[in-house]
Amino acid sequence: MFYSLLVYGDFAALILRLVLGLAFIVHGYPKLFNREARTGTAGWFDSIGIRPGKFWIIVSGVAEFFGGIAVLLGFYTQIAAVFIAISMLVAMWKAKWGKVGFTVQGGWELDLAYFAMAAALIFLGAGAWGIDTYFFL
Repeated sequence: MFYSLLVYGDFAALILRLVLGLAFIVHGYPKLFNREARTGTAGWFDSIGIRPGKFWIIVSGVAEFFGGIAVLLGFYTQIAAVFIAISMLVAMWKAKWGKVGFTVQGGWELDLAYFAMAAALIFLGAGAWGIDTYFFL
């Protein structure tokens, strides 16, 4: 029985890693590699009080893009998941809290789901199919 729980837990971690990692690679890529998106998002960061926007857009882009790659591969999963969780807490607090509720149109439910996925990976780790397993991290 214990063995079956271990195997299912490994599948759960793998599913979480693949979905969360891919979502954050896509989320962070334009912040780092698309000048137009980076400039627009930096201006938006400034407008919601995350200043200086040009600095924080790079910080969030690195956390999201490279954190997403790390989570996807299962490499330093728990550390990368911490950065993703922090990114989602800031998004809910600065961008959406008090402005919109728990709705389908612009609410914070997706941010909360991403936060929960990252929090789960903080506790689960990479599972058996992550690079962490092979380097005993």
